[in-house]
Amino acid sequence: MKPKFRIAMIVGALLGVMLSGSGGAVTAKKEQSATPKKATQVAAKSASKEASKTRHKSPAKSVTKTAASKGVSKTAANKATSRKFAKAPVVAAQKPTRKVSFHDVDPDRLALYSASALVIDQVSGQPLLDKNSHEIVPIASISKLMTAMVVLDAELDLNEVISVSEDDIDSLKGTRSRLPVGTTMTRETAMLLALMSSENRAANALGRHYPGGLSAFVVAMNQKAQSLGMNSSHFEEPTGLSSNNVSTARDLARMVAAAARYPEIRSFSTTAEAKVEIHGRVRNFGNTNALVRSDNWEIGLSKTGYISEAGRCLVMQARVADKPVVIVLLDSVGKMSRVGDANRIKRWMESAGLQQERKPA
Repeated sequence: MKPKFRIAMIVGALLGVMLSGSGGAVTAKKEQSATPKKATQVAAKSASKEASKTRHKSPAKSVTKTAASKGVSKTAANKATSRKFAKAPVVAAQKPTRKVSFHDVDPDRLALYSASALVIDQVSGQPLLDKNSHEIVPIASISKLMTAMVVLDAELDLNEVISVSEDDIDSLKGTRSRLPVGTTMTRETAMLLALMSSENRAANALGRHYPGGLSAFVVAMNQKAQSLGMNSSHFEEPTGLSSNNVSTARDLARMVAAAARYPEIRSFSTTAEAKVEIHGRVRNFGNTNALVRSDNWEIGLSKTGYISEAGRCLVMQARVADKPVVIVLLDSVGKMSRVGDANRIKRWMESAGLQQERKPA
């Protein structure tokens, strides 16, 4: 019995060892299968914490990622990002400066009605616009600017009383006047009416009352023209009624610039209206240039002119587009066309933004 008992004990021990090894293997397998799950959970928690930190640090990225993770298209995600930065300041691109040279300017494009036109920049002396500026033409009452300069250069007493006589009646064109023969006025008043209202009798009276008379006055007019470099100009009388009073737009630009240096000429030629007592009756006189009454213009000197041979003429010294300029318009067709041309030039200068780079005059 003992040997059998021992065998049984041995067999039982062996079975116990085998059973124990199998259980260990099962336990090991369970532990091995459990370990990856725990690692995954730990990694997930860590990733969640990192994502939380990222959300606080980078709002833009967070918005984009969140939109993408929810199946939103990239366009929607980009819109979400744009909304985040909607309040960011936007810097507008600076517009390029347009430079216009003299050769880019086509006077025909401005549809000017004046046969001759010239615009001179007074600072540089260079032309901004030129149309037939060298053509010699009659200049009508633009001549009265020269008349005024000659009187002022002679330093005659402006308070001296002068009179209108039959010699001052227009025998060339037969024009009418509001100054009857026998009218007396100071030399200053005569100059005011000649420049402002283009009174022909007042201008002729100024010439007659010059030392040496009318002939000496005409000589002084031509000498003054030569001294100003007006080599293409000629004067025959002080009113401009004669078509033999001729010049060019170039020469007249010189004359306007010179006349603008006389305070009296600047003041009288830009006076809108004046009341003058004639034979005990007060008469109203207005400026022949309607632009002097316009708030849109800053005019320093002005003179109009008209006879049939010269057409409608206008010269001005003015400030346009922040530039002091001289404008000369000659032989314009139509009663208001010279004013229209002046306004077209003004609008063109203001819109074009002209630069100083021009050819010498």
